[in-house]
Amino acid sequence: MTIYIDGLLFLNFFIDFLLLLTTSVILKRNVKIFNVVIGAFVGSLTILILFLKINTIQLFILKIYFGILMCLFTFGFKNLKYFFINLITIYTVGILLGGFLYMIKMEFSYKHAGLLFFKGSNINIIVLCILAPIILYIYIRQVRLYKTSIVNYKKVNICIGRKKLNLNGYLDTGNTLCYKGKPVILTNIKNTFKNKTILVPYKVIGGSGLLECIKVTKVEVDELGIFENIYLGFSKDFNIAGADVLLNAKMKEGKL
Repeated sequence: MTIYIDGLLFLNFFIDFLLLLTTSVILKRNVKIFNVVIGAFVGSLTILILFLKINTIQLFILKIYFGILMCLFTFGFKNLKYFFINLITIYTVGILLGGFLYMIKMEFSYKHAGLLFFKGSNINIIVLCILAPIILYIYIRQVRLYKTSIVNYKKVNICIGRKKLNLNGYLDTGNTLCYKGKPVILTNIKNTFKNKTILVPYKVIGGSGLLECIKVTKVEVDELGIFENIYLGFSKDFNIAGADVLLNAKMKEGKL
C-alpha cells in the first residue's frame, strides 16, 4: 500500500485545524484564523516524525514539544494559567476526536495507521473529513449547553427550626413567585415538618391554584448569599435532573 506524504500532511493539518478551532470556540479565545492556520501547519509537521528512527519515549517527547509549539503559535502566551488551559483543552478535544474515530474503526473493522483508515483509502479519508467536523460540532454544542445549565446549579442549606437540610438547588429564571414580598422556593421532598402550613396562591400558563408552603428561618445559597424568613413550597410538578429545590429568580439579585 502506498502512502503519500503530502496526503498525510494535509490530513494532519485538517485535523489539527479542527482541534485548534474547536478549542478557540470552547474557550472563547479571540484569535485570528491566520493564527489557527499557522498553528495547524506546525502541528501537521509531526507526521514527519514517524519517518525518523527514534524510540517511543523520544517520539512522545517530540509530539509534546510540537503540541506546545502549536498552542503557542495559535494562542500566544499571556501567563502560565492561560497557556495550560489552552494546551489541556487541545489535548482533551484531541482525545475525544481520536476516541470517536477509533470507535468507528472498530465498528467497521478498518485497517489503520494512527488516525488513518484504509480499505479503499481515498473514500475513507473523505469520510474522516466529513465525520470529524460533525463530531466536534456536537461536542461544542454539548459543552455550551452544559456550561449554560451547570452555572444555575447551587448548593442549598435550608434551616427549618433546629433542622438543617442540605439540598441541591437550581436557579429557575421562570420562578418569580412571591408571598408578602418574600420569594417562594419549591422543593420536591415531602412536607414532614410541624411548621404552620400556608396556602400561597399561584398562577401559571396552565392554570392557577394554591401551593402548600411553610416559612423557613434561613436559606443559604452558594454564591447568592443568605435569605431569611422566606417561604418553602412543596410541589411534585418540577423535574430537573439532580435538583431538589427550585430557587427563585429574585434571589439572584442578592439578599432580600
